[in-house]
Amino acid sequence: MLAESGGGSLAAEAPLRVVVSFSILEDIVHEVGGNDVAVTSLVGRDANEHVFEPRPDQVRLLTQAQLFIVNGLGLEGWLTRLVEAARYRGPMVIATEGITPITTTETGGAAPSPDPHAWQDASNGVIYAENIARALASTDPGRSEAYRQRLSHYRAQLEALDRRVRERLGTIPAEKRRAITTHDAFAYYGRAYGVTFLIRQIRREGIKALFLENISDPRLMEEIARETGAGLGPPLYSDALSGPNGPAPTYIRMVEYNTDTLQAGMLKN
Repeated sequence: MLAESGGGSLAAEAPLRVVVSFSILEDIVHEVGGNDVAVTSLVGRDANEHVFEPRPDQVRLLTQAQLFIVNGLGLEGWLTRLVEAARYRGPMVIATEGITPITTTETGGAAPSPDPHAWQDASNGVIYAENIARALASTDPGRSEAYRQRLSHYRAQLEALDRRVRERLGTIPAEKRRAITTHDAFAYYGRAYGVTFLIRQIRREGIKALFLENISDPRLMEEIARETGAGLGPPLYSDALSGPNGPAPTYIRMVEYNTDTLQAGMLKN
């Protein structure tokens, strides 16, 4: 993190009040905004934004926000209801703007829809950070240089992270880069880093690396493990960060932890 910029008038200014939809955005805003922002996440750590229902106090929180940042790509199905309830008329930024989404088709013949989990590719994390920095500077132009400097520092960290993941997984033979997860939250990770995430092929292909997401009910994966004899690995972090004392308290640590966990599991195949 870069040091906060000096200047008496800047130091005296109140932090920009930012509300975000979920914890991964909260961390990216914190990295780019530093002490110049006061950021609050509607969906907490280790929580599932897909089933989130805003509370009255969260409606009031958005009413007081100066900037609202969301993922987009259909992640926040409750977004329209919340904005209307809060009568929020301030700027709302979609952090995935400029990312080409992967499309998915649900069972039952539904039309293709965008996969919202774009943050699982660390190179997309750079786009998130750039969009967020641009939004902070636009809403709070007096501190735009501080946001720009922190973005530069954080971008370098994310680019280095992306290289590390590619190098780590590149040492695993392609036929071993396969894993089973409870829901399809890792398509961007798989495409970026050459990992195949499966569910139906577990018996036929003899996959031994099973992983539960931190927001998921463990019973399904435990049953799959019993039926197939595959080992159930530590939980992966898909849609939410861990608490501050957990293994994935930041976005960068989440990607690193998931990579370490996947690598260990795939090498057992």
